[in-house]
Amino acid sequence: MQHDTSPHDVVVGGRKVRLQCASLVMCSSRRRFIQCYPRWTRFHVKAFLTKALVFFEMAASRCMLDNSTVIMTGGTGPDARAVPEMQAFADRFGFEFVAHFIGDANRSARVEGPFWHVERNFYPGRTFADFADLNAQAIDWCKAYNGSFHKSYGGVPDELAVLERLARPRLPAWIPEPTRVHVRRVDADGYVSLHTNRYSVGEDRIDHELKVHETLERVCVYEGRHLIAEHARCQDGAGLRFTLPEHRGNRKRRSKQRPPTTEELTLQAAGPALAALCDALRKDPARGDRAIRRLHRIWFDYPTEFVESAVTRALEFGLVDLHRIERMVLQSLRGDFFRLPLEDPDDG
Repeated sequence: MQHDTSPHDVVVGGRKVRLQCASLVMCSSRRRFIQCYPRWTRFHVKAFLTKALVFFEMAASRCMLDNSTVIMTGGTGPDARAVPEMQAFADRFGFEFVAHFIGDANRSARVEGPFWHVERNFYPGRTFADFADLNAQAIDWCKAYNGSFHKSYGGVPDELAVLERLARPRLPAWIPEPTRVHVRRVDADGYVSLHTNRYSVGEDRIDHELKVHETLERVCVYEGRHLIAEHARCQDGAGLRFTLPEHRGNRKRRSKQRPPTTEELTLQAAGPALAALCDALRKDPARGDRAIRRLHRIWFDYPTEFVESAVTRALEFGLVDLHRIERMVLQSLRGDFFRLPLEDPDDG
């Protein structure tokens, strides 16, 4: 079998992106399998080949490829060897990685042709909502190709594959899904971060260290041996936040019962006007704490009677803008606490 990748510019979700199209072809039957990924690492190689071999229900004895540094190391052509991580992966399925000489394109001809066919037959006329939709349509396209008669070699790939299966042993009974494990500490909002995205685990585990198991399609969070949260994986670098329904309910209850800060308790005890303004600022849960800290700074920096007078007057008109309230305080005390020039200084 032959494996290779090719960069393609594809419109996904209305935006053109550069993807790595990975292909695996069985050289005898010409069966093919393709998938597209925004990144290409050893994790993606293992995930793709696992999915392809399960799709083919077999693995050939050799996997021919170019001198890709993602898989091979230490030389070129026959002198190149697979890195230990990829060699262990190949041993599990009973095949070996073999690199051809640099420039010997004939040794990868079976896999180069499908890329030309993908660019001119698969992408045109199709729309893709996201990467999952693109790869699902790619599998359907491969199934249609593998089940059709091709007069160039006079056969149907799925029918020719019967002879291939007779020559090779069956796949292992249990095939683990390629997984990367990360250790993450739960933040103050009850989320763990992975590739700029945040996934909820529950506020009762804030500041706990948990293990995050990452696959191509899922993000599973474990505490010891116990699965505590499972999310559908989002595209890396999206900067989004995902909250499970059970965690969303806990967050709402917590926000309603959130205890007041030290600054808020001080302002509530300072006077009824300041306490009323704190209640008004608290109605905005996203900016309430920051606004109360600024009000406490205003109360601490300026004389109390001027601050209370400005706040009382502002509340009469429903004004809670702290910037304008601070200007009112400064206008009230500018003549008593600041020495202002009575006239413009002489130019001389």
